[in-house]
Amino acid sequence: MGVSEANRKKCNEDLDNERKKCTFNPLELTHFLDGGAEKTKERKDRETYFLSDAELQDNVPDHYLSHADKYRNAVRKSCIIFRKIKELQAQGGGVDSYRQLLGGQLGGAILKDGNPLTLHYVMFIPTLMSQGTLEQQALWISRAWSLDILGTYAQTELGHGTFIRGLETTATYDPSREEFVLNSPTLTSYKWWPGGLGHTANYAVVVAQLISKGEKYGIHPFVVQLRDENTHMPMPGIVIGEIGTKMGMNATNNGYLGFENVRIPRDNMLMKNAQVLPDGTYIKSPNSKLTYGTMVFVRVVIVQDCATFLSKAVTIATRYSAVRRQSEYVPGEREPQIIDYRTQQYKLFPHLATCFAMKFAAGWIWDMYNNVSSEIEEGDLDKLPELHAMSCCMKAVCSADASWGVEILRLSCGGHGYMTSSNLPSTYGLVTAACTYEGENTVLLLQTARYLMKAYHQASSGQEMTSTVAYLRGQPKLKKRPWANTIDRYVRAFKEVAAGKIVLCAQNIERRSQTMSPEDAWNMTSIELTQCSEAHCRAFLVERFAGTVAEGNFSVPLKQTMEHLCELYAVFWMLLRLGDFLMFTSLTTSDVEYLRERQVWLLQAIRPQAVGLVDGFDLHDMVLGSALGAWDGQVYERLFEEAQKSPLNAKPVDEESFYKYLKPLLKANL
Repeated sequence: MGVSEANRKKCNEDLDNERKKCTFNPLELTHFLDGGAEKTKERKDRETYFLSDAELQDNVPDHYLSHADKYRNAVRKSCIIFRKIKELQAQGGGVDSYRQLLGGQLGGAILKDGNPLTLHYVMFIPTLMSQGTLEQQALWISRAWSLDILGTYAQTELGHGTFIRGLETTATYDPSREEFVLNSPTLTSYKWWPGGLGHTANYAVVVAQLISKGEKYGIHPFVVQLRDENTHMPMPGIVIGEIGTKMGMNATNNGYLGFENVRIPRDNMLMKNAQVLPDGTYIKSPNSKLTYGTMVFVRVVIVQDCATFLSKAVTIATRYSAVRRQSEYVPGEREPQIIDYRTQQYKLFPHLATCFAMKFAAGWIWDMYNNVSSEIEEGDLDKLPELHAMSCCMKAVCSADASWGVEILRLSCGGHGYMTSSNLPSTYGLVTAACTYEGENTVLLLQTARYLMKAYHQASSGQEMTSTVAYLRGQPKLKKRPWANTIDRYVRAFKEVAAGKIVLCAQNIERRSQTMSPEDAWNMTSIELTQCSEAHCRAFLVERFAGTVAEGNFSVPLKQTMEHLCELYAVFWMLLRLGDFLMFTSLTTSDVEYLRERQVWLLQAIRPQAVGLVDGFDLHDMVLGSALGAWDGQVYERLFEEAQKSPLNAKPVDEESFYKYLKPLLKANL
C-alpha cells in the first residue's frame, strides 16, 4: 500500500488491528478502481515522480502564506509541474498526467488551494478542439499545447452565470476591417470568475453576444489576446484583475475582465459550427447545443473530482475514528474506539458507500461522453440531449452529496476536524465550490427536468426511449410491484419514485397551465421539478452501483463487502426519502421497520472492513495532507508537529504584540 515494512511497524496499534480484521486484500480493490494492476503501477510511479520532487514541497504550510505569496507559490509549482509533464511525454509517458495533476488527487497534493493553470487544459484547449475549424486548431492548439500561450475560458459575468443566453458582452462585426469589436456595455457584463484570468492567462476564449449587420445572433466563442506575450501587460482596451479571496481555491487566480472597443480579427471567432463570412453574412450552426460541449465535458470531470474529494474526507475520518478513543462505554473499562459507536458508523459508512456510487456512475458517464463526442463528429446528435441532461443532474447531485458528506465527516472528527491540519476544512472549501461553478445546482436540476418532461410526453405517446429514461415506458399505467427486500427491488423502487415524481410534475404543469401562462406554471412547479431530477439521478446512481457490483470480478470477501455497501447506499436514501417511497412504491410501514433494522445490521457488517476499504482508495499521505488521516495513524504526534509550524511559535514571546499592546494593558491598573 505504498509504505515499507519498517514504517508499517510504527503504525498506531488500533489502526494496525483494524487492518488485520479486514477479510479482503485492499490491493484487489485498488486494482479494480484503477482499472488493473498495470494502471496502479503507472499511477504510483507518477506519484513518486512528482511527490518526491523537493521543489514541489512546502517548508511553510500554504495556509500561513499571504494571499499574494500563495498565488506566486502556485504559479511556481504549476510551471515546475508542466515542465515535468513535458519530460514525461518526451519519454513516451504521461499522456493522461494533465487530468491527474489538475484534479483533486495528485494535483491536490501539490497545489492545495487551487491551480491557476487548470482552465488552460480543462477548458481553453478543449474548447479550441471542439469549437475551432481545422485551420484554427492548427494555429491555436499547437501554441496552447506547447505552452507558448496560456489560456482561460471567460463565460460567466458579474450579472449572469448559468443563464448563458443572458450574457451581455458584445462582439460586433465590422466588415470594413473584417474585425470584431468587443465591448462590456455595463458593469454586470464584466467577465467574473474564470480561473487564471486575474494575472496568469494571456489569452482567453471569450463567450459574447454576436452582432452582425445590426442583427443579434446569440452567444459565440472568440479567441482574445488579453496580455502582451513579452511584457504580460494588458492589451489596449482590456480591463483585467483578480476578484479576491474566497472560501477556497485561493490560488486559482479567479479574475474579472472588461472590454473597451477591443478589436480582434474575424478568424478569431471559433467557426467550426457557426460562421461569419467576410461580408458579415451569418451562417447558422447545425445545432445550437454544439456550443455547450465544453461545459458538458467539465461537468463530467467535476463528478469525478467530487468522488475524489469525498474519498479523501472519508479516508481521513475513518482512520481517525479507528484511532480516537472517547468516553466510558462500560464503566471502568478502556475508552472504546469511536468507530464502534453506531452513530459514528452512520456518519461514516453511508458516505463511504457514496464514494463508490459516484465513482461507478462517473465512469459510465465518462464513457458516454466519449461515445457521444465521437457520434457528434460523425454528425449524429441524437444522444446529445440525454448526455446534457445526465451531466447536469449528476454534477448537481454529486457535488451536493460530496459537499454535505465532507461536512458530516468533518463533524465526525470532533474539534480536531476543525483544524486546518486535518485538511477537512480545506477539502470542504474546494468541493463546495462545485455546487455553484459550471452551473448553479438548482438551475442544472431544472435543465434536467425539461428533458424529463419531454421524455414523459414521448413515453406517453409510445415513442422509443433512451436508456436512462426507459423506465418511463407505460407510466402512469403501471401498477405498483410487490415489495421485496432485495437489491433488484430497491433499484426498481428508485425508478418508481423517479417515474412517479415525473408524472406528478407533468400533470401539475398541465393543470396549472389552464389558469396561468406556461412560464408561471413551470415556476409554480419548480420545487417539484428539482426533486424529480434528483430522484432521476439517484435512481441512476443506485442502478450503476448495483450493476457494477454484480458484473465486477471480485473475490468472494470483497464481493460481499461491495454488496453490503451498495445495499447500505440504497437503504440509507430510502429511509431519508421515506415519504416518496411510501407514496410511489408498494413499501409499507412494516417494511420500513425492516429497513431500519437492516441499516443497523449493514453498518455493523461494514465496520470490520472500513479501514480496508479506505486503504483500497490507496491515497498517498501527501494527497490526504492530513494529520488525522495518515497511513500510520499517529494522529496526536502529527497534530503537535503541525502546531509547531505556526509562525507564532517561532519565538516563545511574540514581542511586537506583547510590548506594544499586552504589557501596557497589563500595567495600566485598569
